[in-house]
Amino acid sequence: MDRILWISAHPDPKSLTASLRSAALEHLRGRGHRVVESDLYAMGWNPVLSDADFEQPDTAVPLVSRQKAATLEGTLSEDIRREQAKVRETDTVVLQFPLWWYGAPAILKGWFDRVLTSGFAFWLRDPATGRVRKYGDGGLVGRRVLTVVAAGDRSTSLGPRGISGPLEDVLWPLLHGTVHYTGMQPLRPHLIARSDRLDGSAFEAEKRCLLDRLDGLDTEEPIPYRTMHDGEYDRESRLIDHLAPGESGLAIHRRAAG
Repeated sequence: MDRILWISAHPDPKSLTASLRSAALEHLRGRGHRVVESDLYAMGWNPVLSDADFEQPDTAVPLVSRQKAATLEGTLSEDIRREQAKVRETDTVVLQFPLWWYGAPAILKGWFDRVLTSGFAFWLRDPATGRVRKYGDGGLVGRRVLTVVAAGDRSTSLGPRGISGPLEDVLWPLLHGTVHYTGMQPLRPHLIARSDRLDGSAFEAEKRCLLDRLDGLDTEEPIPYRTMHDGEYDRESRLIDHLAPGESGLAIHRRAAG
């Protein structure tokens, strides 16, 4: 039995996103999984990081330091502590959102800003080596992340030769810069294309595809991003010369499959 945290970010409770979420949660619970939900718009989630997040802010030190102190002292605001508890108790995180301007809605970015705090998700050190834990290591090691993304355009536009670029590259800041950075394992994004034009039969097909994907998550391999501390990057965080020589771009930061 997996422990799953399903985080959704769509303002319309009658949206395709909401309908798929309801079907998925019912399916997962019927399979015996323990599922906890954070529906950010329904919760009225505050996306703005500020000193209101700390009980006793000290503006004489940088904000990130104040955040870390509050994290370690257990004095973060109650809404943040509640969401962090959900993350601690989960094996798999599902991030479900519509693709707006090539990214997630601001409310989800605000969840990252406020919940994935210094001292909880990042800015931790290995006690044995003293090195900072990041890019494949971090405070959230041991968890897997599936992104479920609804887009109005056709799937080919978000493919290898599509005008928007591959979805995995479009979501690079999220998959690599947030998920992988904090030590979680990002899975290949799940795309629901033409989301504003799905009729009854197409919706049922997309729902079945999503449920089948969820049933197979335990056997999926994560995106093979290179890690910071496996000797593949130099002291300036550049990929060492003999790996992907002469190449550049995002693809060089993924290991070859197999």
